[in-house]
Amino acid sequence: MKNYIKLLVFGLMNIVMVAGCSNDDKSSDKPLEPEKIEPVSVEKTNSTKIYMHYMPWFETKESSTDKKWGYHWTMANKNPDNVGANGRREIASYYYPLIGPYHSGDKNVIENHLLLMKYAGIDGVLIDWYGTYDVNDYRMVKENTEQLIDMLDEVGLEYAIVYEDRFLTNVVNAGKAISVTGAAKTDLAYVQKNYFSDANYIKINGKPLLMNFGPIVLQTPAEWTNVFNTLTEKPTFLTLWDQSIEAGANASGEYAWVYKNSTYLTNFYTNTKPKLNITMGAAYPGFKDFYVEGGGGGAIGWTIEHNNGTTLDETLSLAKNAAVDYLQLITWNDFGEGTMFEPTVEFGYSYIEKVKAFAGVKNTENVFSDISRLYELRVQKKGNIEIQKKLDQAFNYFVSMQTAKAKQLLSEIK
Repeated sequence: MKNYIKLLVFGLMNIVMVAGCSNDDKSSDKPLEPEKIEPVSVEKTNSTKIYMHYMPWFETKESSTDKKWGYHWTMANKNPDNVGANGRREIASYYYPLIGPYHSGDKNVIENHLLLMKYAGIDGVLIDWYGTYDVNDYRMVKENTEQLIDMLDEVGLEYAIVYEDRFLTNVVNAGKAISVTGAAKTDLAYVQKNYFSDANYIKINGKPLLMNFGPIVLQTPAEWTNVFNTLTEKPTFLTLWDQSIEAGANASGEYAWVYKNSTYLTNFYTNTKPKLNITMGAAYPGFKDFYVEGGGGGAIGWTIEHNNGTTLDETLSLAKNAAVDYLQLITWNDFGEGTMFEPTVEFGYSYIEKVKAFAGVKNTENVFSDISRLYELRVQKKGNIEIQKKLDQAFNYFVSMQTAKAKQLLSEIK
């Protein structure tokens, strides 16, 4: 009888323990944390380093402190709150982003952009950067830049800064700095401290790459020497084409840009490239600015038609024939000037498909639409923690080149 009671008690204890475990399981019935996977590089046959010029300057009503759409969507006379019969917002561009107008600091947008670039065979991002001062929208650009940088190493892409010295005069006029060289010293000291030391910051000849869109304000070698004297490590410094004379011995080389027609590229490769230690080529899909129509300033005065992709084909071919070691794609998202590689309603994924072919990406599987699907689900399921965790896992599969797993996971989410 005692043995029977002991067995009965033991059985009841087991039931309680099992029930307790079950309750614990229910209380911890939380979404599984996504498996963290290190990024895997895209395999490609073209050894050219391919970089994308990137504008981190877009704001939406939700992201801005004054609850207004940013200038680069509106210019002077467009209102994205106006939605047409086609469902598109009114923006200051002839072209419309496939994901619609966005905030550059939105992590879902950054995720979408960087994954598309990765699978197109792009090695890194060249970030258009206005400095550190809280003048006009420069602070917003800096904050958006750092949101971008935070995700770059997760995706497995490099980056470098393209410094806009043209805004230094505005900083001085706003009373934020005593001189333009003083402001530049502050900016570049920040770049050195916060960016140069990153493992995924682009290095050329063992030194961090720094590019300048100009020079525009600092136009003498003495000024650049003064600015660089505050740095413990002199960068590999590239100016805009035909402008390195203004930086003198501080310049390591030059990079090409978009201008009027492809003969300027041909001339740069034929006549300037042989004289430079470092040359960065350029490729672009076209140029059609919106400034006059958007009330954003005077006309640039010239247009380069997109020609159904043949302009991009031509500029990529010129870069290939010139055997450049480094190529800058102009640009990911300057919608105001119509130079965007970012997928649009008008051109779809065709431009990044061409880059993918140029890069010789070995994985020929088409995943661009699946990456867009990831973005759509991020937006649609914004408040659903469980689904967002699954989407985090899909992102991790994408960065580690496990596309079949990523696609399967996306297909399971309704």
